[in-house]
Amino acid sequence: MEPVVLQAGVDVAALSRQLQGYVDNAVGFVVGFALTYLLGRYVLAPLIRRVLAARGFDESMRGLTDSLVAAVVVVLAVSIGFMAAGFPRFLTAAATLGGALALAVGFAAQDLVGNFVAGVFIIKDEPFEVGDWIEWDGNGGRVEDIDLRVTRVRTFDNERITVPNGDLANNAITNPVAYDTLRQKFTFGIGYDDDIDHATDCLVEEAEAHDEILDDPAPSVRVTELGDSAVGLQSRFWIDDPDRGDFVRVRSEYVHAVKERFDEEGIDMPYVYRQLTGEVEVLEQVADEP
Repeated sequence: MEPVVLQAGVDVAALSRQLQGYVDNAVGFVVGFALTYLLGRYVLAPLIRRVLAARGFDESMRGLTDSLVAAVVVVLAVSIGFMAAGFPRFLTAAATLGGALALAVGFAAQDLVGNFVAGVFIIKDEPFEVGDWIEWDGNGGRVEDIDLRVTRVRTFDNERITVPNGDLANNAITNPVAYDTLRQKFTFGIGYDDDIDHATDCLVEEAEAHDEILDDPAPSVRVTELGDSAVGLQSRFWIDDPDRGDFVRVRSEYVHAVKERFDEEGIDMPYVYRQLTGEVEVLEQVADEP
């Protein structure tokens, strides 16, 4: 029997087989992609998260791993989808194309790659973690998120700073809450006619009277300067389990108590130190607001 041929000379049977092949390829791709993606998203990713949590990895590490697993799942799903669609050589072609693209992107996006590598080292070295209060290059705030490329920090003025990881990895970072205790210092000024030993006793006693200032290490006072109109006494004291809110509040309460004690004892505080003490209390209260 002769094949049916259209007037334009098109073989209907061949065209039908070709269209059916396209449909089979599309269905194979969709099924392969969907199954791989769903298994990766709802089986593999939760399993890896549970394993990391059971092994005690922090939130930063788990967040980075989630991002990496999501990227790997998508790439794997696309690859298996093409294989299911009848393109077994797709992986070889994709690897060759990926290598060429990686080389081109590497030259065009050196900063991006550098930030990615810096993010990996931040996760590995743990100079800070999510929730820590850090200071760097004149900035400061609480770490909210550590991503592959950037770290997001919430300032104490309730602003968000998105910092490239390279900036944090290549600059000195202060982490005041890295240890269990934190020493604080504040310089009080007294007049030249006042008794240094008496003023020192007052500073130490007020520190010892505060419930949240540690007795061990004990508070101490040092003479640090001889100004034009005042003698500078630097009070040093320690607090436990430092959090920025506690640190600000404790120091403010201590400065306030010392000011009242000096007034009671008749110890003179030159004008510049009275003004400084008041400004510190106000600024710390403002900075402590959410």
